Amino acid sequence: MSHPVFVVIDIQNDYFPNGAMALHEPVKAGEKAKAALDYARAHDFPCIIVQHVALNPAATFFRPDTEGVKIHPDFVPQAGDIHLVKHYPNAFRETELDQKLAALNAHELVIVGMMTHMCIDTTTRAAADRGYQVTLLGDATATRDLTYGEAQVPAESVQTAYLAALHGSFAEVVDTDAWMSRQTR
Repeated sequence: MSHPVFVVIDIQNDYFPNGAMALHEPVKAGEKAKAALDYARAHDFPCIIVQHVALNPAATFFRPDTEGVKIHPDFVPQAGDIHLVKHYPNAFRETELDQKLAALNAHELVIVGMMTHMCIDTTTRAAADRGYQVTLLGDATATRDLTYGEAQVPAESVQTAYLAALHGSFAEVVDTDAWMSRQTR
């Protein structure tokens, strides 16, 4: 039986407390993502660690050669992992992700990571558009407060709305513990 490919998206220092783009509850999401990554590695799932590096000199976070652009210590690629650098929210855009997945004969992806409303959303939708079966571990993702016009949208509402929009049409959204428990069946 082949395993799904486990994809970690942008779990980098800038998203954590005191980072240039601190998210809402990134530590909590990071703990769930780490538990799932540990499970995936222990069970020989192929693992791809995606890192965003800003190309725009005016970028406010993920700037090259900063502490913030570095992958969080809990997610640094290990022997056997694939490390992929991206420059856009969609991890497929102008990267070798498609080629890496083809080489792994991948059909199913499990996704965790940061910025639910941006990089997780665009990558999950792009994966579904390419025919991958996607499982998104919702509690292993984090986002932030947003504004639209005069409206302030709290991170909890952003998170719920994006996970709800992805669930069913683009991915199966489940919690980490539920995903790990069903792997042992």
